[in-house]
Amino acid sequence: MSTPRLSTRTLTQDEILEFYRKGALTVRGLFNEEEVGLLQKAAKGDTTIASKIYGKEDASGGVAKLCLWNDLGDDFFSMFGRVARMVEAAETLLGGEEVYHYHSKLSIKEPYVGGAWEWHQDYGYWYNNGCLYPRMISCVIAIDRHTKENGCLQVVEGSHHLGRINHGITGQQAGADMERVQQVLKTSPPVHCELAPGDVLFTHCNTLHTSAPNPSPHPRWALIVCYNAKSNDPYKKHHHPQYTPLHKVTDNVLAEVGRESMVKLDDGSFLLPKTDHSHTGDT
Repeated sequence: MSTPRLSTRTLTQDEILEFYRKGALTVRGLFNEEEVGLLQKAAKGDTTIASKIYGKEDASGGVAKLCLWNDLGDDFFSMFGRVARMVEAAETLLGGEEVYHYHSKLSIKEPYVGGAWEWHQDYGYWYNNGCLYPRMISCVIAIDRHTKENGCLQVVEGSHHLGRINHGITGQQAGADMERVQQVLKTSPPVHCELAPGDVLFTHCNTLHTSAPNPSPHPRWALIVCYNAKSNDPYKKHHHPQYTPLHKVTDNVLAEVGRESMVKLDDGSFLLPKTDHSHTGDT
């Protein structure tokens, strides 16, 4: 029996085909002004979030910051991972499969000092977590405006068709084999994915991507929700969860929770540097 659809926003056939062709799809205004305003306030004002942020050095010594958690509850942040318009879009782009929440994270580039994320595929290191297939997707929600100047994401369109590229350590991050990446870039230059607050960029887990440092006076924050297909349940326990049913909420719930009560994330759901092995390649 198919899961009933709860969202009023469904992807068009053209959007689905674009994702299959490019490995990336930007959906403009998936979250409205009120919702993203509440998200900006919550992300930048939550003391628990602030205490859990840590940095990862890039190859040049710049520091890109993140805050990462595994579990979804009834708090405002969790609603972005449970809301129907996000979950159902992810399921559609993964061929109609049921998905579960793999993890969420805030990606933070502070003005003037925010470091780069090196060239990589998410599956380049998720593979080591016991996920046999690349049936995984990342959904980048722009909290601030993302521009070339403040280090927006860059993707190589169609690179998900390359398959998984070997990854090693670049700075404190997992980076793709640059000899191979440089060959790819000769024929497929990167595309800058500039986003307005509330836009969402969906990326296939094998899509090559990077982002430059932020020398500008403008912050670049994003909430990234990652999903895995139920059929791709990891064969071994790791620092991200195995399959757990995801309970969707209707689209209207998001703003209601944000307006009424921003219940904080469970303190125990956060990953700390010593337990987050994904970006270090340490499995």
